[in-house]
Amino acid sequence: MNLIGMLPSEMEDLAVELGGSRYRGRQLATWIYRKGVLSLGAMSDLPRDFRVALAERAAVALPETERVTPSQDGSRKLVFRLDDGSRVSAVLMPDDDRITLCLSTQVGCGYACAFCLTGTMGLERNLTSAEIVGQLLAANALALEEGRRVTHLVFMGMGEPLANLAALVKAIRILTDARLGVGYSPRRITVSTVGLVSGIGRLGSENLKVNLAISLHAASDEVRSRLMPVNQSWNLGTLMEAVRRYPLAPRQRVFFEYVLLEGVNDSPEDARQLARLLRGVRAKVNLIPFNDWEGAPFRRPALARILAFQSTLLDAGITTTVRWSKGEDIGAACGQLREPMPEASAT
Repeated sequence: MNLIGMLPSEMEDLAVELGGSRYRGRQLATWIYRKGVLSLGAMSDLPRDFRVALAERAAVALPETERVTPSQDGSRKLVFRLDDGSRVSAVLMPDDDRITLCLSTQVGCGYACAFCLTGTMGLERNLTSAEIVGQLLAANALALEEGRRVTHLVFMGMGEPLANLAALVKAIRILTDARLGVGYSPRRITVSTVGLVSGIGRLGSENLKVNLAISLHAASDEVRSRLMPVNQSWNLGTLMEAVRRYPLAPRQRVFFEYVLLEGVNDSPEDARQLARLLRGVRAKVNLIPFNDWEGAPFRRPALARILAFQSTLLDAGITTTVRWSKGEDIGAACGQLREPMPEASAT
């Protein structure tokens, strides 16, 4: 078994199984999650016989970092090769005093949003909690070489997080455990979804207090169903009901991601329709100019049109930013992540 991806309480249970105390399990979690030590031999305050017994049952294994590709803007695309040969991407994005890590939750994605390259892969499988947490630990090891640490986490990489809810929730509990886990504030973690209504409700009921981001991309059912097949199962009315029920802290808002596509969803009327849709919601809109990929049937709108769209929303009292994606030159920007499938799966 892989100790990475186990809850501290599970490590305590394992320590008892091996004849130790629950305290030994807490020490183990501290070494791995708090100190970032991945060698059992280096965990000096654990008894030698306990470490030997532990090594017979478990390992501390990060996903293999197959490739690190730097961008001109300072971001880096990390490609991880998993035990079965599958590959997933994560993206490190520095911005002044913060470093955000964009994490993946699935190999590929089954939701086939028309503007997203990842969706052309289809879904290969869910990631385990170990593979999710492992991306962060590997990225932090890379950042620490420069004396820095990942400060913010966004589940906006490959896959639909709420379609892998059990592993996602377990990973977040490890990442936010302030005593024995990695210790991130929930307010620095954002989970994005294409709009899985049942998943939004279940995420809210877990009381994780993380930020919710909705991949919206259209303000009418007609356009959204064309861009996002998921809208045929949960339309905008149903989605917005779920958003309104999601528990928010007093100053917390729901983020809405909106990829701007020339001639598709970028008109003044689209902006006015979006403002009406979000009326009464504590919302922040992130407008994302389309990031091109080979064979894409869309184009990015002109800058004047992007700014006019933003202005309409601002005039309606909705906090709105234009988010220029990092890593576009290395295929690491929003909607550009794609990795080859394992050879056995591709045949």
